[in-house]
Amino acid sequence: MNAPERITSPLVFIRASSLAELFDCPARWEAKHLLGMRGPRSGAAQLGTAVHAGTALFDSSRLPGGDPISANDAAGVVVDAIYKPEEEVDWEDADPREAERIALALHTKYCADVAPRQKYRGVEVTCEKLELPELGIALTGTTDRVRETPSGLGISDLKTGGRAVGTDGRAVTQGHAVQLGVYELLASHAMGLDITAPAQIVGMNTGKTAAAQRVGTGEVENARAALVGTEEAPGLLQHASRLIQSGAFYGNSKSFLCSAKYCPRHPICTFRA
Repeated sequence: MNAPERITSPLVFIRASSLAELFDCPARWEAKHLLGMRGPRSGAAQLGTAVHAGTALFDSSRLPGGDPISANDAAGVVVDAIYKPEEEVDWEDADPREAERIALALHTKYCADVAPRQKYRGVEVTCEKLELPELGIALTGTTDRVRETPSGLGISDLKTGGRAVGTDGRAVTQGHAVQLGVYELLASHAMGLDITAPAQIVGMNTGKTAAAQRVGTGEVENARAALVGTEEAPGLLQHASRLIQSGAFYGNSKSFLCSAKYCPRHPICTFRA
């Protein structure tokens, strides 16, 4: 297969966390990431942000050369994320007091049950730009964790949600490979290190009861396989490039996120009829 022709137009930035959304509903992706249309964050999303903030502070303090703090010391940023959010939050279907309770419980469980089993090399590893000029795109984003394993370095991605962990106690990994693959590319580029170990999901169930607030892990091997493709078949990055460069941002009315709650374009979208 001949090498793809280099695209000379300005690079389009794709956040790692948004790639799956591009394929789920290109119209929603364009509205949020190219047109700058915004809606308030959901209470569930802010709960996840709170857990990420607290666990990141806790883990960062334990990196080589750090000054370890307790889970309780790190809990303050969890509470701040709930009551002092940096973005507008729609609490219509949620209670911030309950979100605080659940977020603190998950934060505590993570610090007690997951963090001690991990050996992190990096926390909140940010890659400002990984240019792919032959595709006309640039990847950007933050990888939650880079960890050391017996088989080399691998990434860890924290996921919160009502179905983040199965009843068997293992994190749900299905559907996350594409995003994990992008995070692997970004972390490797940002740190200048090879990422060769399986990617890890750290799942945290946002249940209302202690029994439902399960925390578990799961692994995904070769997460980058679908991204880069082969000489016989293009990968998802090539497909993303073709979609973006074509400007054919069609809608998907069958998407589970096709609602005003999740899509800022929904009130004026012509694809949802």
